[in-house]
Amino acid sequence: MKVHLLDGTYELFRHHFAVPAHSNAAGEPVAATRGVVGSVINLLESGVSHIGVATDHVIESFRNDLYPGYKTSAGMPPELLSQFGLLEDALAAMGVVVWPMVEFEADDALAAMAAVAAADDRVEQVQVMTPDKDLAQCVVDGRVVQVDRRKGGTTLDEAAILERYGVPPESIPDWLALVGDSADGFPGLPGWGAKSAAAVLRRFGHLEEIPVDARRWEGCNVRNGGTLANTLVANLADAVLFRTLARLRRDAPVSAVDDLQWVGPTPGFAGVCERVDAPNLLRRVEVLAAGRHR
Repeated sequence: MKVHLLDGTYELFRHHFAVPAHSNAAGEPVAATRGVVGSVINLLESGVSHIGVATDHVIESFRNDLYPGYKTSAGMPPELLSQFGLLEDALAAMGVVVWPMVEFEADDALAAMAAVAAADDRVEQVQVMTPDKDLAQCVVDGRVVQVDRRKGGTTLDEAAILERYGVPPESIPDWLALVGDSADGFPGLPGWGAKSAAAVLRRFGHLEEIPVDARRWEGCNVRNGGTLANTLVANLADAVLFRTLARLRRDAPVSAVDDLQWVGPTPGFAGVCERVDAPNLLRRVEVLAAGRHR
């Protein structure tokens, strides 16, 4: 079997900005939710059998306690923020496993479930479906791959991660610590760019293994190595903190692999489809469920 893990937060954002706004008779914004549910149905129609969706039930997480500049819900469109709970209810009613994260983040749940699934000998491959850079750290030698649906389902294995970022998956948190991640709200270190960070980490692997003497960086082809080394020494505590923020937690609460098998909707899905003004979604799911039970 193949296990498919979907970043519900990313999908909700993507559909919010990609589809026309729509509110139901009660005035609730529902367009993004309707879009994500339809997208999940597309996956099931394509033959996906085991699927789980992770969401940020609240945007804030334990990382906000570690770093005050970390991303929050401030400034998010209220019509988008209001649909997180609706999406979770809709997917659960459709019979899809959902992990609504509160203390952790959706990315942590994806990483945790990827580890659980990869440890199951019955699983042929785990597909983590999100373009987020931090999920690249979960890729494991073709067994766990990252899929960018935004780019037509581009699949990234370890070789592709190395080509894209210049470092292997295990160095992604260190790379993000140096270059920063604007989506998550931490800046990285001054002067360190994507290419310089990749060149140094490709040779030394992790922050603590980078020599403080830049003369030992010979062969990395990094300009201003002495300046970068001094910056790293002076800001090492920040770099380690940023790496902690970037490193995904595999202990987030998730499910057993068998729970991810989709067998059909719950009786409540009809009401959800009515709420989001999408009776066509109910018909599609009923056809799918009937086909699975033949």
